Amino acid sequence: MRTIIIFESYEGQTRRIVERVAERVHAAGGSVGLFDASQQTAPLRLNTTDRVILAAPVHERRHPKNFELLVATSLEDLAAVPTLMLSVSLKAAFPEGRDEAQDFLDEMKMRTGFTPDRELLVAGAIRSDNYDYYQRQIVQHVLLHNVDVDVSDGPREFTDWLALRDAVDGFLAEASGGGSVVDLETSARGCVERS
Repeated sequence: MRTIIIFESYEGQTRRIVERVAERVHAAGGSVGLFDASQQTAPLRLNTTDRVILAAPVHERRHPKNFELLVATSLEDLAAVPTLMLSVSLKAAFPEGRDEAQDFLDEMKMRTGFTPDRELLVAGAIRSDNYDYYQRQIVQHVLLHNVDVDVSDGPREFTDWLALRDAVDGFLAEASGGGSVVDLETSARGCVERS
C-alpha cells in the first residue's frame, strides 16, 4: 500500500517524527512518499495513494500557514483516503498543556475544514541551542510555565516514540483493512478516532 506523508518542520523535530513514521510504513510492507508543504510549488494529487499521514508543528498557537493552505485545498482528495494527523507541540508533552494542544489542532481543523480519521497530539522538543536570549525566555516562561524544565540545560526531546509507533502501526493496520492492532485511545495518549 502507498502512503503519502504531508509535513512541514520548523526546527527539525517534526522531520524526525516523519522519518520514524516512514520507517514504520516500510516495516509494514508499504511504500511511502514524502511531501514537504513548505516546498509546495504545485497542487498535490492524491489519486495514487491508499492513505495519508499529515504532520506539522505548532508555533505561536498555529500550524504553518503553507501546511494549512495545502490541507484546505486538498479536502476532496483527503476525504477519499484514510488520514492520520500528527500535531506536534511542546504543550502536548505535559498533562496540564494537553487541552491547549488539542485547541491548536481544533483551530486548524476549523480554519481548513479538514477532519482527519485519526489524530494524535505528539510532544515536540526544545532546541535551545538555536534560540537567542529572547526566544529562550519565551520558551521558559510562557511555553514551560509551571513546568520543571530548565531551557538553559540545552536541547531536550519530549516525543513519546513508543506511543507514536503504536499509533502509526494501528492506523496502518486499520487503513489496510487488517483491523486495529492496538487500541489507539489507550496506547497513545491523545490519539482519537473520528467517525
